[in-house]
Amino acid sequence: MSPGVRRLTVLGKFKPFGLIAEATDDGKPPDLDVADSYEYFLFDPHLTGQREDGDGNEANFSRQREHELFVRHNRIIWTSGSRVLKRFTLSSPIIKACWSHLGPGPEAFLCVLQIGCLTVYSTSGEVVSVPLSRTVISVWPLPFGLLLQQAAEVNQSSHIPFSAASPTLASREMLRQRKEIGNINFHSLVAHDLTSKRDMSSHLILRDPLEEPEPIYLEERGRLNIMKDYDERTIWTSDRLPLMTSYNKGKMQHSVWAAELIESASCSSGVVPDTVFPKRVSFRRIWQAKGAKKAASKVFLATDDAIPVICFLILEQKKLLSVGLQTVEINNEILFDVKPDISWSVSAIAAAPVVVTRSQVKNGLLPHLGIIVLSPENDLVLYSGKQCLCKYVLPSGFGKNLVSGDRESAEKDSGSWDLKVTGLSDAVLGCINLSVNHSQIFRCALTGSPSSSLANDCIAAIAEGLRSDLYNLFLSLLWGDDNSGQKGSCVHFEWESFCNIFLGICQKPTDVHLKQPKASSESSWEFLLNSNFHKTYSRFHSGIASNNSLNLEGTVPFGTKTGGGKLPSKSMELMVQSLDCLHAVYESLKMDNLRKQDLHQLAVLLCNIAKFLGEKCYIDHYIRDFPRLSETIRACTTLSSCRKPSNLFRWFENCLRRGSLPTNLDDLPDLIRKDGCSIVSWARKIVSFYSVLFGDKPVGQKLSSGVPCNIAPGSYSSNEELAILAMAGERFGLHQLDLLPSGVSLPLRHALDSCRESPPADWPAIAYVLLGREDMALSVFRNLSSSKEFEMQSDTSLISMSIPYMLHLHPVIVTSSLSESTGMENTKIEDTSSVDGSVIDGMEHIFNSYTQLRYGRDLRLNEVRRLLCSARPVVIQTSANPTISDQEQQQVHIYMFISITAFTVPKLVLAGRLPAQQNAIVNLDPNVRNIQELKTWPEFHNAVAAGLRLAPLQGKVSRTWIKYNKPGEPNAVHAGLLFGLGLQGYLHVLNLSDIYQYLTQDHESTTVGLMLGLAASYRRTMQPEIAKALFFHVPARYQASYAEFEIPTLLQSAALVSVGILFEGSAHQQTMQLLLGEIGRRSAGDNVLEREGYAVSAGFSLGLVALGRGGDALGSLDPFVNRLLQYLGAKEGRSLLVPSNEDHRSAAQITDGNTSNVDITAPGAIIALALIYLKTESEVIFSKLSIPQTHYELECVRPDFIMLRVIARNLIMWSRIRPTCDWIQSQVPEVVKNGISHLQDDMDDTYEVDVEALVHAYVNIVAGACISLGLRFAGTRDGNACDLLYNYALYLLNEIKPVSATSGTAFPRGISKFVDKGTLEMCLYLVILSLSVVMAGSGDLQIFRLLRFLRSRNSADGHANYGTQMAVSLATGFLFLGGGMRTFSTSNGSIAMLLITLYPRLPSGPNDNRCHLQASLNLLCAALSTVSSVEARAFRHLYVLATEARWLQTIDVDSGLRVYTPIEITVKETELYSETRFCEVTPCILPERAILKRICVCGPRYWPQQVELVPEEKHWWSFDDKSDPFSSGVIHVKRKVGACSYVDDPVGCQSLLSRAMHKVVTPVIYSLAQVLGLRTLDESNTLASSHRELDSDSVDHLVSTFSSDPSLIAFAQLCCDKSWNDKSDSDFKEFCLQVLFDCISKDRPALLQVYLSLYTTIASMADLLVKTDSNVCDSLSISSLKVALAYNEAVTSGRLASSGGFVQSIFLASLGKRCEEILNCSTELKINLRNYLTSEAWPDDNNSELQKDTMLLSWYLKWFSVPSTSIIRAAVEKIKSKFKISTSAVPLLRLLLPSTHISAISEIDRVFFPSNVTIAL
Repeated sequence: MSPGVRRLTVLGKFKPFGLIAEATDDGKPPDLDVADSYEYFLFDPHLTGQREDGDGNEANFSRQREHELFVRHNRIIWTSGSRVLKRFTLSSPIIKACWSHLGPGPEAFLCVLQIGCLTVYSTSGEVVSVPLSRTVISVWPLPFGLLLQQAAEVNQSSHIPFSAASPTLASREMLRQRKEIGNINFHSLVAHDLTSKRDMSSHLILRDPLEEPEPIYLEERGRLNIMKDYDERTIWTSDRLPLMTSYNKGKMQHSVWAAELIESASCSSGVVPDTVFPKRVSFRRIWQAKGAKKAASKVFLATDDAIPVICFLILEQKKLLSVGLQTVEINNEILFDVKPDISWSVSAIAAAPVVVTRSQVKNGLLPHLGIIVLSPENDLVLYSGKQCLCKYVLPSGFGKNLVSGDRESAEKDSGSWDLKVTGLSDAVLGCINLSVNHSQIFRCALTGSPSSSLANDCIAAIAEGLRSDLYNLFLSLLWGDDNSGQKGSCVHFEWESFCNIFLGICQKPTDVHLKQPKASSESSWEFLLNSNFHKTYSRFHSGIASNNSLNLEGTVPFGTKTGGGKLPSKSMELMVQSLDCLHAVYESLKMDNLRKQDLHQLAVLLCNIAKFLGEKCYIDHYIRDFPRLSETIRACTTLSSCRKPSNLFRWFENCLRRGSLPTNLDDLPDLIRKDGCSIVSWARKIVSFYSVLFGDKPVGQKLSSGVPCNIAPGSYSSNEELAILAMAGERFGLHQLDLLPSGVSLPLRHALDSCRESPPADWPAIAYVLLGREDMALSVFRNLSSSKEFEMQSDTSLISMSIPYMLHLHPVIVTSSLSESTGMENTKIEDTSSVDGSVIDGMEHIFNSYTQLRYGRDLRLNEVRRLLCSARPVVIQTSANPTISDQEQQQVHIYMFISITAFTVPKLVLAGRLPAQQNAIVNLDPNVRNIQELKTWPEFHNAVAAGLRLAPLQGKVSRTWIKYNKPGEPNAVHAGLLFGLGLQGYLHVLNLSDIYQYLTQDHESTTVGLMLGLAASYRRTMQPEIAKALFFHVPARYQASYAEFEIPTLLQSAALVSVGILFEGSAHQQTMQLLLGEIGRRSAGDNVLEREGYAVSAGFSLGLVALGRGGDALGSLDPFVNRLLQYLGAKEGRSLLVPSNEDHRSAAQITDGNTSNVDITAPGAIIALALIYLKTESEVIFSKLSIPQTHYELECVRPDFIMLRVIARNLIMWSRIRPTCDWIQSQVPEVVKNGISHLQDDMDDTYEVDVEALVHAYVNIVAGACISLGLRFAGTRDGNACDLLYNYALYLLNEIKPVSATSGTAFPRGISKFVDKGTLEMCLYLVILSLSVVMAGSGDLQIFRLLRFLRSRNSADGHANYGTQMAVSLATGFLFLGGGMRTFSTSNGSIAMLLITLYPRLPSGPNDNRCHLQASLNLLCAALSTVSSVEARAFRHLYVLATEARWLQTIDVDSGLRVYTPIEITVKETELYSETRFCEVTPCILPERAILKRICVCGPRYWPQQVELVPEEKHWWSFDDKSDPFSSGVIHVKRKVGACSYVDDPVGCQSLLSRAMHKVVTPVIYSLAQVLGLRTLDESNTLASSHRELDSDSVDHLVSTFSSDPSLIAFAQLCCDKSWNDKSDSDFKEFCLQVLFDCISKDRPALLQVYLSLYTTIASMADLLVKTDSNVCDSLSISSLKVALAYNEAVTSGRLASSGGFVQSIFLASLGKRCEEILNCSTELKINLRNYLTSEAWPDDNNSELQKDTMLLSWYLKWFSVPSTSIIRAAVEKIKSKFKISTSAVPLLRLLLPSTHISAISEIDRVFFPSNVTIAL
């Protein structure tokens, strides 16, 4: 058979776009004269993952699908179409550039070869330079690396040494650091061996851009040797398959090599360890051929019958030699070899691989590659393997059009019109460059896959279903002469051409399809009316044309002879197998509602093929679907075959009635069960879902029934859950579900609905989208997206799975009543004492959506802002008429408030306000005090607050930003900013030079802030560089030869604590030795008043270094503990393990001598022991820190030391702390209890007991126990602990000044007479701090009232103590920590930081550093939006390191707004309580990770959701932690339709079912009751009267209020359209309202489509009986309705588990009953049925009345499952031959026709056994 001729599509003249881009850059015209001065190559963007979608225009589309790499000298331009993607400029000329896959990832790298180096570019912009020690002449890509071919000459002097001195290598070594693991040191022998091997090898392989090139090994005779053959010059490699071809000029030999990865142990030399280079690359020669004097000019891969072939273009012989390959899989590795029987050659002078014939099919890793060949005769021929398909020619008149614009050249060359193709190049997919004899290049597209989707599907199905020889026969027919010259729709002519292939086998092709258009005088409208498109469209739409008959052009009448002669057997076999393949496409198209037109066209073709083959059952099958095709068999009498066609609708129905049984597989097309068949994947997916739903289990990649199915990962406990995982695995989304026939979709929708309530928690996000649980989908998707690639793919999957149902997921910002009210209130947040509402105080950011939702209309947060605001003048209470003394008093008050108030905003207000004098402003006199000295530390702490507030808002603070904000002169503001950023962990961006520059400024506050900030940023890392910078400020680390430095004690204290934070938990011995000595360091002339603070700092640092390590450090800590006990006052030489009963006389030492000064060393030692043995339950240390038990001991120990001992003992015995009053009283020794219980007012100095000592001890012990309680329950909001601490606070407050009538009887009275007020106040405020630590972040109103009272009490008293004001502000900040978004943790590190913050020594003034490094501040510590006002010391800022963002908020997934949601929290069992569940309302703070077990979204308004957790002793998840199950404190929830949010409806009186909407809901319920028959007479009258008052606008408003689904809202607007007032449609409108209400109340938007589809099916059937112009032309809806009824039976019988059907059962039952009534009401139907059964005759459909009869007959046959006449006759003959029927034959017919309805069997009995019916009568 001679090949056909096809025309090329010329896209235009070709010119590398790099020339244009280059000219644009240089501003010069393109240099076209020097053609050899540049190079370019075109490639498929799929190579780099940059594939783009093009325009609808074919030329634009083709150009967009190919990228260009343009190379000239040292520049590379990468373009896509007319867009420049990247430009590369290198330092030296470019030898070669190519794309290659390097490393483990899928990314492709651009490898550029230069002299002496190889530069590798990634698509993301990273650059790596690889130095080359030898001359490399070329590079080639392989699937797993880049092949480098070295030159033969070896010149040692020209080698580039592999040393760090090379700048290229140095930069490469820096990049390599990120991939190095550990520190591997190689022996010099190994390095020398590798270098020598690289020098010897002729070929190298670079497998990773950050590794060295490796030598290539050669497999010869079972041995591996280094490849040293320099004569084997590489001429081609494949980037898809591990293949290489080479040419040996000396041997005149071509070779094909297969590259393989081998283990290192198999190499001939085993010097290199296997752990370093686990695998090597070897080449194995698989083919060789001699005789070619020159190397092949081109080598490429193609395919032949799914077999890859290598093609060699040998120009000297003018032939294309092709060699076939075969693959063998051994141990999961694919080995290549040559198939000797597959080798051929064709004449060619040019050739290239193209993707034309089967662009959608892949053969393994390769697409289906055809070959375009330019023959020596200048013919362009397309081959598929060795089979010639067609010849391509240029369009007719192309040469004339080409030269018409150049008349001068046309005159000189009269033959210029005759263009000849002289060359082809640059083939990408289906496009090539053609060179013509005018030295011009054109970009041309080969005619590839048809534009018609139907033709494309049919061709693909035939390609996948036919044998190889039959498919080649089909290809020869398909690629014959095309009809591209025909005018009209390309899609229609493509389909007609495809049909003519089969019609040509039956007979000569009919000419009706190829009618030429009429003369140009025909109008455009007439042309449109006469077009095939209009005729096809008219069949499905009435009112378009007067003639509504079916177009049967091209159908071969059965009376027509099918040509002379007998057809070859292959043609007959081709027709038989093609019928099966096309029938599979036909059944698949039935499952797509949008392709009915394609389905009808395919039915016409299949009728012709079936008629030709004599397939009677097939024809009957198609006519039942499209009854108007019945005229094709009117004259047929020669049909003989009785093969039963497959029927998917019948298979679905049988599944629903009997389950997935092997006996039902006959109804499935064979292609559906074939592996890798993509063209019927639509039907295969649906079949697999049904199979899983009815019991099939996955077995590998298939189901037990043999149907392939991809199942997404996830757990399942029911068939419904497994079906959903199958839908998710097949990427079958809601949009695809809408394309199914309504009846087929019902079981799948039922499965989705049944699993929607509580799906498993380990499903992928797309599975949740299917369920309509976008809340769970977004949460899972954000938690699991660990890479950008995964995020992109998952996001695409989510969109494809959800359209159009996720359109409403975009946040819709609707102002609720809460946000409106709070927005109004926020404009007036100040009280009446404010004078300027626009002053910026640094707390503007705390009023966000979270805090607005958390506190609602409560103004407590505004009150906190007012109390802590330092940007306004301070209120001063004075007399109304000031005098001179009053003015002096005002200055004193102003200074006093300034000393206790931190300036937390940029504006520093040094003024006071007098409310009693009409808010007069009094400024501070600068001459009274040193203002600059006063402002230093407040500005420092103010900047700390700014840093804590700024860091989370900016996300990531860069080094550049810090350097940019560095002032020219050091100041306290920038110092505080450094500290604040360091607490957030952002100072790690600073390098050593930056740190050095800061330290050399010699600025005290800057150094303090930098050291503490660096320690916090590098916490627990022991970073050596940071440690050196810190130890520089500790003189004890200096050697004796060092010069003495005068370092202030303040800096030394800060350095010690910084060291502790840096070495936290490491138990580093040398550091511990240093810190231990610093605790007892003697005075060396420094500030004696600050020595205790220095010792405490050393104690804190020592405790941090060995934090909690007392129990696991064995005996290594004994010397440290003994020394610490000496610091407490124990005698020297006493071992830790020896009990000590010594008294405490040494505690009275106050001077330095040979022994330690206990007054200075004891606090630090106690703190160190407490932290070292934190939570260790050590009885030995617990006994060493005993509390005085006698009067004598009480007089010898300072009361504040007793408090520290109580705290230390309780921190050690952590588990014994109980939130009870008895536990606190158990801390008090009996001697103290007895003394306190007998307090009397008349005690005088002669009393033998020191009462003051007893009372001092009592209040300090109680305060210490309260602090311990606060630390134990920090951040837990424990109710018992809160109540206990609150009662003790009231008790102490009443003792100071009675404020409450009763405060309980359990506390001793009158202690204020025996203890000074300062001690009582200090204990009171320590208890207050402990209470705020327990309730941190809660914003508890009762506690806040107490704090506000204490603050106002100090102001009203006329004096304000610095320490007490600091405590109140600190407690207020803790209570509202983070605006309620943060709280404290009880981990070891957090407890240590809180102990530093709550150190029980309140300062007396702003410069009191005696006991604790501090400076005055009153800052809004906004750490991560933290609202913490702290008037504290610098160390007290370390509380930030103890905070955790355990806040949780819920966001409505539909609106994007934060909402209130009730949740149930489950905590695990602890020593204090059993496993507990309690309820919270979001936003809220969660328990610690160590006890948190489960979180459930509960309540009737939101869909339930459960988050399971594993309690772990770990810190809370960080902000960017991918494993965070809460997505940084967020859970997405989905509100049930019909319910309002708790913001809009707090009490639930506005839900859909509870609203009194008598004008909307009542009529809908009335219509619902009317249809279901559930109303009484009285109810009917009442509802009917309300129904008459229906307001359609109310319906629209109701739907939009309770549902955000776009389909429901649009349908509601349609129902509310006032133009819809036709009385004839009133029933339908009432039905729509009922459906609308059902969809909303059940939250099932998909019900809308199902109800309307089923309703219109019955309505169209009823219309056919009464109307003559019905546009119904198929009976597919009957099949869908039957599946729906089968689904209803499955639900009612329990085969589908559910609490209720997806659609109302009574509605489906009524549809079935109505359908039977329609079929039984026709009088002509019985006659037509008899004629059909007896003579297989269908009614004549020449007139509309008979068309109705034909349609009714097809409905009857389908509805009652009447088999074809051949099957019926076979059953009747079987009965008549074996039985003598004297009565009814119905029972026997029932046995032989089990699926046929009893009504139809009765009719069959009447037709074929009429005598029996007469006898029965």
